[in-house]
Amino acid sequence: MADVPSAANELDTDVPQTARIWNYWLGGKDNFAVDRQVGDQIRAAFPQIVDNARASRAFLVRSVSHVAGEGGVRQFLDVGTGLPTADNTHEVAQRVAPESKIVYVDNDPLVLVHARALLTSSDEGVTQYVDADGRDSRTVLTEARETLDFDQPIALIMSGILGHITDDDQALTMVREYVAALAPGSYFIALDGSHSIEHGEAEKIWNEQANPPYVLRGHAAFSRFFEGLELIERGVTSAPLWRPTETDPQRLDVVCGVARKP
Repeated sequence: MADVPSAANELDTDVPQTARIWNYWLGGKDNFAVDRQVGDQIRAAFPQIVDNARASRAFLVRSVSHVAGEGGVRQFLDVGTGLPTADNTHEVAQRVAPESKIVYVDNDPLVLVHARALLTSSDEGVTQYVDADGRDSRTVLTEARETLDFDQPIALIMSGILGHITDDDQALTMVREYVAALAPGSYFIALDGSHSIEHGEAEKIWNEQANPPYVLRGHAAFSRFFEGLELIERGVTSAPLWRPTETDPQRLDVVCGVARKP
């Protein structure tokens, strides 16, 4: 595990950060005044953003539960972890299968400070943390192999990070590098904000003040990340509509998909 105390010294409390803003929207306390200020500005421009944040977390719970349950996967690589909150990947997976192994990946200093909270596992399973930029697939995969068996199925999770890779070709290349390393029978779980007219001002505020920048993609562009994979019903859709638990789910501008590698 990386040196947690030294990471605290790298915290930049003057620039709003993705993980901390999302933590604020989800009702967490691991954020600073600059994060709350930008979070409030974005919410004023796009009030639905808090619903989007909650729907994103709910989708993660449903998709991980499905992959660990019906999919039978016991290994998870969560790239772009964010700050811990309720129902983290390891908690959801190990509720279904206590022997599950989870590797979290993030390079946000505050996330690293909280790595010890993430590194709690069932007695039967394993939870580890890789301090790396998710775009550096070579480093991530090398370190993840210390915990995960890449000859067996793995669920790759990218929730809310592909939008931070603003170049479409670069984002596609990154996804394909990760997917290429996975064994047949593995899964790819992805989610991001999607484009709409209402999102425009919120996107502008984010990119002027927060770090790193973010680009919104429509369903067609987001679908390209699943090329060569077998999409699970309902395909690429709004997060609340993917295997909903509610009888009449609200459609939100959060696009997601779950696919299996043949």
